Amino acid sequence: MFNPLLAQEKAISPADLEFAEEDFRRGVQSYYRGSYNDALLLFENAYSYNPQDNRILDWLGKAYYRSGIEGTSLQQWQVASDAGYGGLLLQNRIDIVSNRRVSQDSNEQTSSFVEVGNFPGYNNGNVYFSQPSAVLPLSDGTFWVVAYGSNEIVKLDVNGHVLYRVQGTLAGFDRPMDIIKLDDGRLLVSEYAGDRISLLSSKGDFISSFGEKGCDDGCLLGPQYMALDSSENIFVSDFGNGRISVFSSGKTDNTELGEFLFSFGNFTAPSGIAIINDIVYVADTVKGSIDMYDISGNYLGVLVQEGSLNHPESMKKWETYLLCVDGRQVITIDTVTGAIYKTANAGLSDTKLTCAAVDVNNNIIATSFSDSEIFLISPITELVGGMFVQIERVNSDNFPKVTLEVRVENRKRQPIVGLRANNFLITENKQIGQEYEFDGAFSSQKLCDIAIVLDNSNLDTTAQHSMELAVQEIAQSMGGKGTLTIVSAGEIPVLEYTGSPTEMQNFTYSSLKGVAGNQVPIDLGIRLAATTIMNGNKKRSIVCITEGHDYPNRFSSYGLADISAYLNNNGIYFCAVTLQNNALDAGLNYITSQTPGKSYYVYRAEGLTNIANDIIDIPCGLYQFSYVSSQSTDFGRKYLPVEIEVYLLNSSGRDETGYYAPLE
Repeated sequence: MFNPLLAQEKAISPADLEFAEEDFRRGVQSYYRGSYNDALLLFENAYSYNPQDNRILDWLGKAYYRSGIEGTSLQQWQVASDAGYGGLLLQNRIDIVSNRRVSQDSNEQTSSFVEVGNFPGYNNGNVYFSQPSAVLPLSDGTFWVVAYGSNEIVKLDVNGHVLYRVQGTLAGFDRPMDIIKLDDGRLLVSEYAGDRISLLSSKGDFISSFGEKGCDDGCLLGPQYMALDSSENIFVSDFGNGRISVFSSGKTDNTELGEFLFSFGNFTAPSGIAIINDIVYVADTVKGSIDMYDISGNYLGVLVQEGSLNHPESMKKWETYLLCVDGRQVITIDTVTGAIYKTANAGLSDTKLTCAAVDVNNNIIATSFSDSEIFLISPITELVGGMFVQIERVNSDNFPKVTLEVRVENRKRQPIVGLRANNFLITENKQIGQEYEFDGAFSSQKLCDIAIVLDNSNLDTTAQHSMELAVQEIAQSMGGKGTLTIVSAGEIPVLEYTGSPTEMQNFTYSSLKGVAGNQVPIDLGIRLAATTIMNGNKKRSIVCITEGHDYPNRFSSYGLADISAYLNNNGIYFCAVTLQNNALDAGLNYITSQTPGKSYYVYRAEGLTNIANDIIDIPCGLYQFSYVSSQSTDFGRKYLPVEIEVYLLNSSGRDETGYYAPLE
């Protein structure tokens, strides 16, 4: 590996400075093209000519970082930092990357959170919402708020700005209480005084309603909170009738959405309800307990004993935990042990929370009914050091127009989604650029690129057929959009195909040019696949199709940590498709766990036709901006600095980089 300390002893001539500047310029351009190997060679050459320029070390560290070799990148940055370069910005980058490389076993569901901001319903005589009772975070960073007091649902962005409001039918909502989302994006709103459930479009347009006032089957009396089982049947806490009423999703045979199925329970005051792995958890607000049922309404036992909670309201699923509000407390409950963890307090001593839910940015949004206020609650760890901001690409081909791609993450590599133009400040040499435009967030992109890596380890006929089926279904899942790449990882990785996914809907194993092997270097196949999709769509994933056997020498050229870092540092997701159920080798399982994505079984009941949508739905914290530069370029030979600052409530982050205009 390149050692910057050895290069520093060299005497520097004027010719060396010219050579260093030229190689550095070419290195920066190679970096922005995604040619990181070329960039590494050019930066190393540049530093060998001028070992006193710590700016070159900074860029050399960036190129190693994007290549997945984080240990060496940290070495370059540390040498530059020790020489007085980069200040707190570089030291913060070193700290974040170093901490990410340390395995963290802490469970966020049992960690402490603190209030970091609030969105009041009333401000300077303006009414934004009144008595919020529930919240529904969305994948784009926005969230719906149910305003019980003002009879509406209101959509807000991450800054708390109202985007629009919905008031139901012509007669309006009648004390809306809770809101949930169906898989197809449509919304369900419970109306406490209306004794019904309203079905809305994803934008909030009224479609229909079901339920009516009464005590008979299918009737409701003060419906409060709702949850969905794996079939999307709708479970409603029927407060006035002391029961849970269940309505059809319309997905089962001979039923329509909203058709009454059955009811169960004999509760004093049923409030919060949540369903995890088809076990129904119901809170009783008077008894202060949580009971468990199966999805047929059969009683399974007590999760939280009577009197353990003071006044539980809504419950939401948080992976395998329950997120519950109890007075002014937000608590998490382990569904295995029933252990209760105090997550945070919000508001004042007399605050009454009614709902809390985790948003796409890993914050908790809590509604205060009594204060007409929404609280944003974040992990304590995220308050130290702020956000990790990276200017990943600068395109100056049409100079003076300049385009930036900026990635925003928290310190644990989780993307920050939903930011708006007013969350960013871009400057060049500390001066604001002209004609600044926020081009948008890539999180809204509705297509993806997929690179399939075929683990071609001397498969038998059955496995070959299964691999064909997997490729065909993945191609079909893309709906003719994006680019599909196929790499066969046999004795030597071979790029088999790049183009429209439609062409691979009839893929056959016999069409492969690569030779199968006994010990497949799967690491080289993954690196080759990543290189092919590096400059494509910003939502992109490698999908490895494998029998799952743990052969030796599969990761002999690149270690598991380096492969995972390479994918993560370039915004590439990783999924695995196994040809045998529950057969994923340790190496691929590690990469899947360390990167966004998940594993699938080729013959699972729902098939692989949703895999592209699963990839598209993975949060993406990448944003694009453009502006007109006013800097002089010296005919394309001058390094032009650019800076960006990002703000979100009490958190912030920044980055500095530079670029060259085209040579004239």
